[in-house]
Formats: sequence, C-alpha cells, structure tokens
Amino acid sequence: MLFLSIFVAMKKRNHAFDFLCGICIIRMVTLHIMSFCGHADDEWWREVMQWTYFFMSFFFFKAGYFNKTVAGDSKAYLIDKSKHLLVPYLTCGSIGFLIYMAFQPFLIHRYHKPIEPLTWDHLWTKSSFYGNNPTWFLFSFWACYIAVHFIEKWTRGLPLWVRILYLGFPFLSYWMFVLGNPLWMQLNNLFMGIYYFQLGRFWHLAMDRMGRERTLFVCFVMMLAFGVGNLIFHDTSYTMSSNLFTGNVFITLFNTTAILCGLAGFFIAARMPRIPGINYIGEHSMVYFVGHYPMLYFYKFTHLCFGRSIFGRWDDVIILIPVIFALCSWLVPYIEAVPWLSGRWQKKMVKCIAK
Repeated sequence: MLFLSIFVAMKKRNHAFDFLCGICIIRMVTLHIMSFCGHADDEWWREVMQWTYFFMSFFFFKAGYFNKTVAGDSKAYLIDKSKHLLVPYLTCGSIGFLIYMAFQPFLIHRYHKPIEPLTWDHLWTKSSFYGNNPTWFLFSFWACYIAVHFIEKWTRGLPLWVRILYLGFPFLSYWMFVLGNPLWMQLNNLFMGIYYFQLGRFWHLAMDRMGRERTLFVCFVMMLAFGVGNLIFHDTSYTMSSNLFTGNVFITLFNTTAILCGLAGFFIAARMPRIPGINYIGEHSMVYFVGHYPMLYFYKFTHLCFGRSIFGRWDDVIILIPVIFALCSWLVPYIEAVPWLSGRWQKKMVKCIAK
C-alpha cells in the first residue's frame, strides 16, 4: 500500500466578487484618510459616498452568495467561525489599541488632555477598538454567521414560506435606529446583516435558474432602478457601521437590494476578467481591512506629537493614499502567514490510500 498526501488546490477565484471587494476596500480606506484629514464633509466627496454607501453591505451579501450551508454541529461551527473571525478581531483590535495608547502619554504631555475622548462604556457599547475602529465589522460578521446558524437550525422542518420572514429583518434594525441603537457591541446592524446574507443566498439560486442572458438583462434593469432611485431620493442612504438610516427606510431597502443583486449578477454573468491591482486588493481584503487604521493613527499622532495637525491638509491625503496601500500590499504575505491575524488557518491534509 502506498500512502499519498492530497494537497487541496486553491479554489478558482471569482473575479467579479474580488473586483467588487477591491472597490469596497479602496472606498473604505480612502474614506478614512479623508476623515482623518478633515475632508469627509467636502461636497464632492459626500456625493461619492452617496453613490457608494451600499458597499459595506456587500461583504454580507457575498458571504451569503458563496455560503453552502450554515448547518452542522453547533460546537464545531462556533469554533470554526470564531477562529476565522473572532480571533483576528481580538488580535488586530488589540494591536491597534496598543499603538493608540502608546501615544497617549506624549499627547497628554503636550496638549494636557486626550486628543480624543476616552470612555469606559466603549468596552460594551462599541465592538470597535480604540486605534482600529473598522474591527466592528469582524464582530458583526461573526455575530451574523452565528445568528443565521441558529435561526436555520430552529426553523428546520418548517415550511419554506417561513423564509419570507427574513424580509422583515431590516425593519428590526430600523427599529433599533429609532430607539437610538440601544444594543451593546454595535449589534443594531445585525438584522440588516442577516438580510443581506440571505439575499446573497437567494440571488445565487435565482441566477442559476435564470441563465446568463436573462441574468444580464435583469441585473441591468436593477442597476438602472438603483440609479433612478438614488437620483430621485438622493438623501436616502444606510451606514452599516453605525446603523444609521437616512431618508425613507423602504427606499433604502429597495435601492440596496437592487444594486447589490444588480452589480454582483451583472459582473458574474458578464464573465469579468481579473483586473490587476483592484482584484489583488479584493483577494487579500482582510489585510487592508485590519491594517490601514493603525497606520493612520500612527501617522496622525506622530505629527501631533510634533505640534502639527493633518486636519484640513490635502498634502497629507496625497501622501497617505499611496503609502497606506503600498504598506498594506507589502504586509499581505506576512499577515496572511499568521492565522491569528488573518483568520487563514491551514486546512488539514487529506490522506488517501492508493493500491
């Protein structure tokens, strides 16, 4: 008998989703740079945000689209999702926090008070860390997976029409918004996350049944509907990090549903090729996601320690955009090699017996 090790080959990448993930990361990092430099409220930039506000929801949609099952043993499922999401959340958040706090003695010595307010209730009201605010996403993402698992487990065996109830989940998040977002750990957006997750699962099945040509047509109509809807109701949007609804909730739900399904379906059906640079960022989005914010604080606080503010300065925007993306790109192989930072745990080798 001969024992052979079978190496599991990397799955073929979905270039459409990698491209959209790359666009999302570029948007997010640029938004944070603009915010740090005091230009987030510039009129032209607010217009860019108004046409791209749906992108954070895309990650939940993508997770549902590629999800094969949320069933199985609950203990094993919890351990798996915690390793991939909760461990990087804690480690990357803690690294950002340590960098943030390391500057505080120098800043307080110079300015006689903290540059930014520090509160104890941040520990339970927010899921983000001081020094690495985007980590809220990893916690909400983990909570979404766990919630969907138990919802599916508890509703197993019930009629399929019960799944229609998922359509009501966005209104639970809207209710939380109306109440002032009272849930701890920023979980007021959880219900929206579950809705987008299930929307991705549904849209995958729908595209398989429609076929390529029909999908292209339907998705084009959906993108057009978003464009018209966003023009007419231009003050309507949804900010997932803070569960902030602006304008009519029904229009928000219609617009985000139309553009998420339309964009994803159109690019997939069009058999989009790999776009170097953007797709690379999308393929390694986790590194850019957890790595850029501590870099921004390091840059900002270093300048403040020497009495220079980057607020309102375009030269710092011009410097930071290429530098942050270059540093994150350089860090990709190093961070991805450490599972507790990247969430990329090595799969066990499968052995077979060949006669």
